[in-house]
Amino acid sequence: MFTPEVRKALDILIEAGYQAYVVGGAVRDYLLGREPREFDIATDACPETTLRLAADHGIKAFRKGVAFGVTSWLIDGREIEIATFRTEWYGDDAHRPAKVDFVWHLEDDLARRDFTINAIAMSREGEIIDPFGGREDLARRLIRAVGDPEERFAEDALRAFRAARFVAEYGFDVDTATREAIPRVLWRIQGLSVERVRAEIERILVAPFATKGLRFMEATRLLTSLCHGRYDGHEEVVPVLPELARLKGVHQNPRWHRYTVWEHTLRVVEGVPPEIVLRWAALLHDIAKGLPGVRGANREGQPTDHGHALVGARIARAILSRLRVPPVHTERVTWLVRNHMDFPPPVEKRVVRWLRRLAGSFANREQLQEGVQQLLTLREADLLAGKVDIEAVLEQNRALRRMVEAILGRIPFFPADLPISGGEVAALTGPGPQVKEVLDDLLLRVQAGKLENTAAALRAALEKKRLRSQLEYR
Repeated sequence: MFTPEVRKALDILIEAGYQAYVVGGAVRDYLLGREPREFDIATDACPETTLRLAADHGIKAFRKGVAFGVTSWLIDGREIEIATFRTEWYGDDAHRPAKVDFVWHLEDDLARRDFTINAIAMSREGEIIDPFGGREDLARRLIRAVGDPEERFAEDALRAFRAARFVAEYGFDVDTATREAIPRVLWRIQGLSVERVRAEIERILVAPFATKGLRFMEATRLLTSLCHGRYDGHEEVVPVLPELARLKGVHQNPRWHRYTVWEHTLRVVEGVPPEIVLRWAALLHDIAKGLPGVRGANREGQPTDHGHALVGARIARAILSRLRVPPVHTERVTWLVRNHMDFPPPVEKRVVRWLRRLAGSFANREQLQEGVQQLLTLREADLLAGKVDIEAVLEQNRALRRMVEAILGRIPFFPADLPISGGEVAALTGPGPQVKEVLDDLLLRVQAGKLENTAAALRAALEKKRLRSQLEYR
């Protein structure tokens, strides 16, 4: 039932005369028939005692949050958090308790937890302790707050985003009272750091039921809530994702689209693999549609959104930057949004020119290949998410993908792909900026099919260039 490492920790605590139970997510996942990813143990032993017991048994342990009763043991490479039974009181901090009191009864500790499905404990022998009906809620696939939901969310505002995450991870519904409490405590979210909020959003985005989680965020107004960030030593209010909420009422030309921008966006998110860059790109690819300056009308009076990709890229960059998404992801997502409408027909010369232009955004062939494959994946999901009469374009996209793979396998797009080095060029031309100019020229000639991409052919071209330069000098 438990791993040997968890069993060992339980044995040590219990044989020393203390209570010890596996609690929280591990029990939840076990009851759902899933393999737990991590194990937490709750005990009535105080933190100093757990540290002493670890030392007595030769276990490496460290203080992870002793003020909150938490230490960690490392047993055979597995980290196990051990927390003393406690109750909590919250103050100005919207996530971190202001005061913690240690208690001696498991039920008191379970009562402080967020949702009933996380307030279940299991003894070493496998007995389930479930004072709040979490096991029944698991069977009903229901997320329900422990006790008064408004109090639970007011204590720790991050729990509202955790509710959305559990919806996205498990596909569960949310108890009515729990759902209705969230809009009443949105003021509390302003105390959350943007980093914590972004981490929850990203876990929602890559979850199996991501769009259900996003719908929940929209329905409870989490998308339009405010958190805070610290910039250059001062606090700033940070909007979460109001730009996304705006899309819900934005209609599209029915000749080309079956859904509103909001519904289409959710389907694109579903249609790409659960990789964070692709999920962000899918979420933001049409973020500019419907905006003044982008939204127009054709001769039939139907809506158009010319230029939405370029405007959307700027908006996407602003969103990702304020949410503190890592720059490497921000750059790639922005690039995908900017280019998601620009594709050539599967004609080799056109595709080579297209790849040559795209290559300017990347440092090497591997990055270019990854980026283009992500772009084609995004396009396919975009087409399948409610666009009309897509069969021909879909087949064109698949042909384009095959052609890209073939071209990238034989045509260089970076000087590093040439079988001669800058040093060899410098030996003939002398060091300086002309080395890059020569390599770029050779690259263009190879791409155009005027020169073979072999060391012999490139050296011969260099020697010919050198002799011509000598004659011109004379």
